[in-house]
Amino acid sequence: MTGALQASSRPRLPRGVRLKHDEVRGEWLLLAPERVIKANPVARAVLERCSGSATLAEIVADLASTFDAPEARIEADVRSLLSSLAAKRLLDY
Repeated sequence: MTGALQASSRPRLPRGVRLKHDEVRGEWLLLAPERVIKANPVARAVLERCSGSATLAEIVADLASTFDAPEARIEADVRSLLSSLAAKRLLDY
C-alpha cells in the first residue's frame, strides 16, 4: 500500500491472507495469521476480484455491471471496504 486508494490501484490480498469457503459452516472467511473474519456476500464479491490484476476502476465497473447498480454507489462501498481492510493490513494496493 502506498498512499490513498486510487482508481488505478490494483488491490490484492497480501501473502498469508486468503479468502476461503468453510464447507462445515457454509460461509466465506478471510483468513490471516491469527485472524479470521467472516466475509458477507458483498465482501466476498469484492474480494474475489482483488487479484492484483484488475484496477479499482475495473473492479467497480464489473460489480456495477454484475449487480446492475450505479457505479457511484458501488465505488463508495468498495472504497470503504478496501480502505478498512488495508488499514488492518489485510489488503495491499
